[in-house]
Amino acid sequence: MKPKKPQHQDQTDLFRSRLDQILDRKHPLFMLANQIDWSVFDKKFGRLYADRGRPALSTRLMVGLHYLKHAFNESDESVVARLLENGYWMYFCGFEFFIHRLSLDPSSLVRWRKRIGPKDMERLLAETLETAKRGEHLTQRHMDRGNVDTTVQEKAIAYPTDARLYHKARVLLLKAARQRNIRLRQSYLRLGKRALIMSSRYAHARQMRRAKAEQKKVKNYLGRVYRNILRNCPQPDEQLAELLDLTRRLLNQKRHDKNKLYSLHAPEVECISKGKAHKKYEFGCKVSVATTSKDNWILGVEALHNNPFDGHTLQGALEQVKRIVGWDAENAYCDKGYKGNPKRLGQTNVHLANRRKSNMKPSEWRWFKRRSAIEPVIGI
Repeated sequence: MKPKKPQHQDQTDLFRSRLDQILDRKHPLFMLANQIDWSVFDKKFGRLYADRGRPALSTRLMVGLHYLKHAFNESDESVVARLLENGYWMYFCGFEFFIHRLSLDPSSLVRWRKRIGPKDMERLLAETLETAKRGEHLTQRHMDRGNVDTTVQEKAIAYPTDARLYHKARVLLLKAARQRNIRLRQSYLRLGKRALIMSSRYAHARQMRRAKAEQKKVKNYLGRVYRNILRNCPQPDEQLAELLDLTRRLLNQKRHDKNKLYSLHAPEVECISKGKAHKKYEFGCKVSVATTSKDNWILGVEALHNNPFDGHTLQGALEQVKRIVGWDAENAYCDKGYKGNPKRLGQTNVHLANRRKSNMKPSEWRWFKRRSAIEPVIGI
């Protein structure tokens, strides 16, 4: 059901003081809360709720928590816990009085993000920039020059090894079979754990032939459990069928295959090489980031699945900037990974970091050096 409309009380409570009476009106969060047009989110997200059922949580509360989460680098659990300790956070999320309890579970933030989807989540960034434009903190002059780069948003997964993935898949299959009362010929609990441990020990000692022999045992145990479940449950339910499909994909993949499986709880994870000396491979999703060269305003952030070539993502990044901000970037400064793009895309001039300083004027070189200013934004 749609969230209830907030009912503002003009009269003061006899036993409680309103937050706007006890907080510092010059505090940045207090001022920002009064500048954001919160009604935009009610209009935008109202269509995603049914007309009947239990009333949903306030849209301003959910949007405000996500703003605070990213501004202060908090997790879903910590941002909900800190909300009850900070009066400015309460006012920012739409509360009129200080609260001591909140009937909100951190998992509600996950479900809300899934309901909204990635396209509508752009509205949060767009409204931030609209607020800056209304206060003339972001003007069209900032769009004269911008920076575009890609990074990797890493997933919270362990470093993938074949033996660990085989062992994890077998444990998940045993758990699913136990929940569905599927009888198995053998579980290999003790043997599988011992083979995994010995594989790690042999690999640490650089005895690779013995390590591969133990790894093959772990894989064989997984294959036996997998085929046993297929025989005893020819028509599995949707959840078990998905797990069986991931297991089949894991058993069949080879060393040099593309689109390999690196995590069972996050099968969308990709292996990305960004040329870093300290970290050769990263496991997650490639992300494109666009900022202004002046003042480092974040103009666009977009997830790029299937690990595309950086040069093929520039057109989409510039289109997202136009969609969110409403203005075209006149100049875009990129690194050499964007090689292959023309010198002009639409209304934007593309500058690659492959020109010599001697061929540029000092003023032009100054903006080329500002391209690296996007790196601290990526590292936030």
